[in-house]
Amino acid sequence: MNDDSLIGISTGKRRGLTQHIFTYDCTLRDGEQCEGISLSLDDKLRIVERLDAFGIDFIEGGFPASNPKDIEFFRRVKEMPLVHARIAAFGSTCKKGTPADQDQGLADLIECGAPVATIVGKTWDAQVTRALQTTLAENLRMIADSVAYLKAHGLIVVFDAEHFFDGYKANPDYALACIRAASEAGADSIDLCETNGGALPFEVEEALAVVARALPGQQLGIHCHDDSGCAVANALSAVRAGALQVQGTVGGIGERVGNTDLLTAIADMELKMGLHCVGAENLRNLTRTAQFVAETCNLSVPAHHPYTGASAFAHKGGLHASAIARFPEAYEHTSPQSVGNATRMLVSELAGKASLVAKAKSLGIDLSDDARTLQAVLDDVKAREARGYSYEVADGSLAVLIKRHLGTYTPHFTLESFRVIVDDREDTGALAKDAASEATVKVHVGDRRIVATGEGTGPVGALDAALRMAITEYLPQVANMELIDYKVRILDEEDAGTSATTRVVITTSDKRGSWGTVGVSENIIEASWNALVDSIEYGLMRVEG
Repeated sequence: MNDDSLIGISTGKRRGLTQHIFTYDCTLRDGEQCEGISLSLDDKLRIVERLDAFGIDFIEGGFPASNPKDIEFFRRVKEMPLVHARIAAFGSTCKKGTPADQDQGLADLIECGAPVATIVGKTWDAQVTRALQTTLAENLRMIADSVAYLKAHGLIVVFDAEHFFDGYKANPDYALACIRAASEAGADSIDLCETNGGALPFEVEEALAVVARALPGQQLGIHCHDDSGCAVANALSAVRAGALQVQGTVGGIGERVGNTDLLTAIADMELKMGLHCVGAENLRNLTRTAQFVAETCNLSVPAHHPYTGASAFAHKGGLHASAIARFPEAYEHTSPQSVGNATRMLVSELAGKASLVAKAKSLGIDLSDDARTLQAVLDDVKAREARGYSYEVADGSLAVLIKRHLGTYTPHFTLESFRVIVDDREDTGALAKDAASEATVKVHVGDRRIVATGEGTGPVGALDAALRMAITEYLPQVANMELIDYKVRILDEEDAGTSATTRVVITTSDKRGSWGTVGVSENIIEASWNALVDSIEYGLMRVEG
């Protein structure tokens, strides 16, 4: 393990000619304070493993003795063969009127075995007198004694200066006195906390520059919340003013609206500011890291999230798509491959020929030399989208449509008829819990006529079961396909009432990936059937190449 990158945090060491900015992840503590997020012990350990592999410098594990889960976390994490990251335990300064060597919270930080102790202390005079209900002098004593005590026990100490920017606005002399007390006591890094999330970038940069002048040689860091939508910008502004450590969470999850999105900040610093955080090779795992942590938290990466979202490099406008083919820098601020993402071409009524050619190519279909078919497909797409179809998330249906126009589509099966029955055996109205669906399909595979009946908790599930029962014997690849998502949207309910047009989007997966298909009809069952058929047909096309 390289001590220059992990222990020498107060030195501001340079790697070659590139300044290293230390990354400090709070996902397991501040992130878990996000509404709706609860991580198991195994979840937390898996996230540690992934962040370590990604190249994060410090991973904050939480409060070491607050609950049985965190106690066990710190016991088990010591046994993990981490190759880069160091684990930080989180706590606070000693209590008012309590000597540091008699404070249980500080004792817990030492006993948990983590090499780094991060302690939060008040720097806003109003917080000291109103929240702690103690004197300004006693708070300074609490800060200095706590830092010195932890340092005497051989720990790397990060002092989180809580509410620093509010405190600096209200009483700059006292806010500076608080962090000076921590610095003189030996804090390895003093991380200024924008706790309320209300500061703007220029305010953060100005305040941090003052601190840097007041404490020359002291490593400074930044911890921001996103209540005004400026957390990433505030973190970058702090780095411009001299901060060498950036705290944040994966995806920006955290208290209230969240924290600095650490992964976005890392990408900005590496790609835009010429700084070193995890390095170019690890940066290519940015999107996978975001997806892994989101999945572990039972979330999904927002489609429009910077760098890592599915739409981050998605192009819909025809002019954009045409330019991308010749000059990608025009509409892609950085290479999607640099962060492990990819360019996507979206086909819609806004699409031009360049968009359609690019999208078809991604589906393994060449339309570049077939101007007539290209125009016919484009016209058909626009006409269908006017009727309610959407091909942005329905690559499977688009591929089937293109092949129909090319004359290369041969259906693997054809429908004779289907019927769906919903059976509710009790007259309990909206309270019924035992309703079940049964579907019967009659299809042809070659010269064979097959009749099959399937059951499900809903009509689409029953149709899916019946269709699979009918064709899997003759098309065994279908057994590897799984319907994983089903979305319904009523398109014109205000005008049409119960006869409104319905759009159904189905997501299907196999061992090679997933794809979407779409169906539209005034009958929700028919729309579902059409999407279902496209999903099977496209899945078979993928297998056959």
